[in-house]
Amino acid sequence: MLKNRNQDIFIILSLLIVVVMGFSFKYYTGPAHQWFNNYGAAVFYEIFWCLFAFWFFRSRTAVKQIPIWVLLVTCILEVLQLWHPPLLEEIRATLIGKWLLGSTFSWWDFPHYVFGCILGWLWLRQLQRIGYAKKS
Repeated sequence: MLKNRNQDIFIILSLLIVVVMGFSFKYYTGPAHQWFNNYGAAVFYEIFWCLFAFWFFRSRTAVKQIPIWVLLVTCILEVLQLWHPPLLEEIRATLIGKWLLGSTFSWWDFPHYVFGCILGWLWLRQLQRIGYAKKS
């Protein structure tokens, strides 16, 4: 029971770190701000969804599958940005909708999504180890 509690704490801390870093990148105004705002934040977006899914699914198999599913879903969402039906446009008009669904399609998002999912997978592996660490 203690190991799951420790893992819970590390997941929550990880989510907080990733959210703060993601928003910091999204609203950064210094040098190279366009990369940070558009692509650097996308890396943290992927890591966030990996961590969020890991909160619910913590098996060793899930550690391998979560980043793949996150990558698949976010790539589908990216492609959906090419489609502009009224319902999606209404959702994208809100701040949360813009954060979750995005507003403009970019091919350059895909390599950053892959990179974010690789980092997310590495992060999940570390959290998995915390969950299975033996008591000293």
